[in-house]
Amino acid sequence: MVRNFPPDFIVRVDKEACINCLRCVRECPFGVHEYDKEKKKWKRHHEKCVACLRCAYMCPTQAISIEKHPMEYSPHPVWTNKVRKDIKTQAETGSVILTAMGNELPYLNYFDRLVLDACQVTNPSIDPLREPMELRTYIGRKPEKVDLEEDNGVDLKTKIAPNLKLETPIMFAHMSYGSISIEAQLSMARAAKEVGTYMGTGEGGMHVDLYPYADHIITQVASGRFAVHEEYLKRGAAIEIKIGQGAKPGIGGHLPGTKVTAEISQTRMIPEGSDAISPAPHHDIYSIEDLSRLIYALKEATRYKKPVFVKIAAVHNVAPIAVGIIRAGADAVVLDGFRGGTGAAPQVHRDHHGIPIEVAIASVDQRLREEGIRHWGSIIASGGIRSSADVAKAIALGADAVYIGTAALVALGCTVCKKCYTGKCPWGIATQIPELRKRLNPDEGARRAANLLKAWSHELKEILGALGLNSIESLRGNRDRLRGVGLSDVDLEVLGVKPAGR
Repeated sequence: MVRNFPPDFIVRVDKEACINCLRCVRECPFGVHEYDKEKKKWKRHHEKCVACLRCAYMCPTQAISIEKHPMEYSPHPVWTNKVRKDIKTQAETGSVILTAMGNELPYLNYFDRLVLDACQVTNPSIDPLREPMELRTYIGRKPEKVDLEEDNGVDLKTKIAPNLKLETPIMFAHMSYGSISIEAQLSMARAAKEVGTYMGTGEGGMHVDLYPYADHIITQVASGRFAVHEEYLKRGAAIEIKIGQGAKPGIGGHLPGTKVTAEISQTRMIPEGSDAISPAPHHDIYSIEDLSRLIYALKEATRYKKPVFVKIAAVHNVAPIAVGIIRAGADAVVLDGFRGGTGAAPQVHRDHHGIPIEVAIASVDQRLREEGIRHWGSIIASGGIRSSADVAKAIALGADAVYIGTAALVALGCTVCKKCYTGKCPWGIATQIPELRKRLNPDEGARRAANLLKAWSHELKEILGALGLNSIESLRGNRDRLRGVGLSDVDLEVLGVKPAGR
């Protein structure tokens, strides 16, 4: 049967500008460009193009342009071109449609419907260039009160639980070695150390090249328990138990055996070439009590010197789940919204499961406050954080800090072509192919990732100044400094914010 749907993109080449250098052939890992040297003819496989734009950027004469293919089926509001193409693809292959990155359906983005306050006449703003602004954030359990020793009034009598000290309330999200290259992980680890924040290992263990940066790395314990051993747990600054992921709530993970190289095999402690499968549930966790046992087992293994976080996908009953997690002994709960990125996920899961991070933050923060245990644990938000404004709004809704994943990869060069699962990332990020990995220089990647955090941190200080605040702590959970624009009464009630004009 004839494949009767058009390609997504079309590659156009200016024949006058093209010098037949074959650079595009070498740069494209998807085989879009083909040159027959005997016949001296070009063939462009438009159906293979993913619009990563690598060939266009690297063309020495700028002869290449990538455009959305103009040919479409007859328009229909329900049976859209994408719906028809997906059906035809599955009819042809009989397979689940895989994709990457976060939810891309046109659900309401609450961050874009929330606006921040600003000081005017009666409450003067603060100039961050002339006044000190505090972004330092502590992640972990806080005491209800602090007592000092009676003899000198200086030394603490209250025992403080271990906390992570962040110089900016932004961390790099967990992305495992295997799903991304060691060069990408090194870039973020070096940037985290320079800026004074943290990055996550993901569930793939910690490569030996990351050991020098271990005091700025959060290790992860996922359902597959890859590379989980005492040295791994003790080496990192904190431990995160991964229960769920915003991009694919309720299902596990799968790293194909073709990606399990010798180095990944050694790091993950699995046979080379074998599939790394993370089951949907932890097979020793079926209740809050089971989770509590794992939390305290990890604390015991690290002599109670490391905070333990628990990561869950933002789902419908996220508030009572988060309360249970904090009461179970976790020092922080990580909420991952449905716009959170991933290297690979079934499209049906990515686009139709979970809830937005904004409503999850507000619901969890409010519930913890109502139960009087907000100080028992921190809230870390992730899933679709795109800018410093999103960071500020997330903190105002109730988060202590945020993780950024996709934004960090974009800083490293990612163009969000959503083909991470192929392992052919043209930018050397989501790949294990040596020739492609060489395209990402960890030193340059670290510079760019650090610059992103520095820029956002500077903008956060500007935002605080406009609000008349001199510390990020004063913004946390301060929903009175937010207003909703074009939101329903129900949305406003869940978010805990007033409509604009009130």
